[in-house]
Amino acid sequence: MGQQKERHRILMVSDFFYPNFGGVENHIYYLSQCLLKLGHKVVVMTHAYGNRSGVRYMTGGLKVYYIPWTPFLMQNTLPTFYGTLPIIRTILIREKISLVHGHQAFSTLCHEALMHARTMGYKVVFTDHSLYGFSDVGSIHMNKVLQFTLADVTQAICVSHTSKENTVLRSGLPPEKVFVIPNAVDTAMFKPAVERPSRDEIVIVVISRLVYRKGADLLVEVIPEVCRLYPYVKICDKVRFIIGGDGPKRVRLEEMREKHSLQDRVEMLGAVPHAQVRSVLVSGHIFLNSSLTEAFCIAILEAASCGLLTVSTRVGGVPEVLPDDMVVLAEPDPSDMVHAIKKAISILPMIDPQVMHNRMKGLYDWHDVAKRTEIVYDRALKCTNQSLLGRLSRYLSCGAWAGKLFCLVMIIDFLLWRLLQIWQPAEHIEEVPDFTLSHDED
Repeated sequence: MGQQKERHRILMVSDFFYPNFGGVENHIYYLSQCLLKLGHKVVVMTHAYGNRSGVRYMTGGLKVYYIPWTPFLMQNTLPTFYGTLPIIRTILIREKISLVHGHQAFSTLCHEALMHARTMGYKVVFTDHSLYGFSDVGSIHMNKVLQFTLADVTQAICVSHTSKENTVLRSGLPPEKVFVIPNAVDTAMFKPAVERPSRDEIVIVVISRLVYRKGADLLVEVIPEVCRLYPYVKICDKVRFIIGGDGPKRVRLEEMREKHSLQDRVEMLGAVPHAQVRSVLVSGHIFLNSSLTEAFCIAILEAASCGLLTVSTRVGGVPEVLPDDMVVLAEPDPSDMVHAIKKAISILPMIDPQVMHNRMKGLYDWHDVAKRTEIVYDRALKCTNQSLLGRLSRYLSCGAWAGKLFCLVMIIDFLLWRLLQIWQPAEHIEEVPDFTLSHDED
């Protein structure tokens, strides 16, 4: 059987990747694995994690560059503007990259890599995984940074239609350059338990980072009320909570548990490795998502694939994730959340975990995500490159003062790149030989 033709050489860039766990990390990993199976070359670049630095290989031959930049805040590297230019240029040349794909709006490394790649004439694609507001100081600054990065992006991807609308409004990007490709779930990994959990008690599972935007404060008010409504009186009315995750709001949840004497009804697991998430999910009946903002929640997909009925806040792109009969939505308000949980408990006998799992297999598949992303890559590579002056005109439209500042940043980046070409010509950088890895066919 002949070798599969290698079509694209892709560099995935983000501050968020393994060994860290989260939706962005899973998205990059699974998308990369499926793109490798389609015959593309995929390389990941992220910052060092502890003693994990240099080049590592993961399943399927996925090559990861852990560059020696240490995070300074929420796994983000310190913005350097030009400090990463030499190493990014070296990786692009060594790996013979044809396209750079950056992930996550608040990844510093992503923004810098896309900026340098465009300076060097590479096509770039950006995937936005989050929603941002327009009024608070943090969002205003982040939106301006996003406007700078996307002013010269080749194509963009959002994980939901709500996310697309949000990104277009924040960045001023033409809607025709933004594609909607949802996340997916590994249904082979996330499947119901062989034996269904006992109905002697209803177990509600929460797996989330315990931070403000994930609705941890909402849980502090919801959990005691649900426990009050379903006391340990009748065996069918037992309700217990399992909370997996860590973060600054964990203290508030533990204080709530102590205050209401719920130690036997609220189990705090702490951080849960992704490999153990399924074992936690299959011990429950209902999955509770209390996020205050969410572009697309992969945790909901994982829970539904394990056969759990979902109760979630009606925010962002969450209403787009599951069919109406697989989720109970509520406003991000304690009383409405409690009402939604009561409704979910009442319809729980009608839920068949295996039927729900089979539906998820048909709805979400990483191979489908990879094929749709491949179409975006094809379109990006067909776009023509503009001259420096043509690109600068895009930055000028970003604002009276910001536009001039962005132009100055890009001119300096262009001059530094030219100096690097003189100091270390591309022909002096050794290219990495290609190794063809065979993938097992189904």
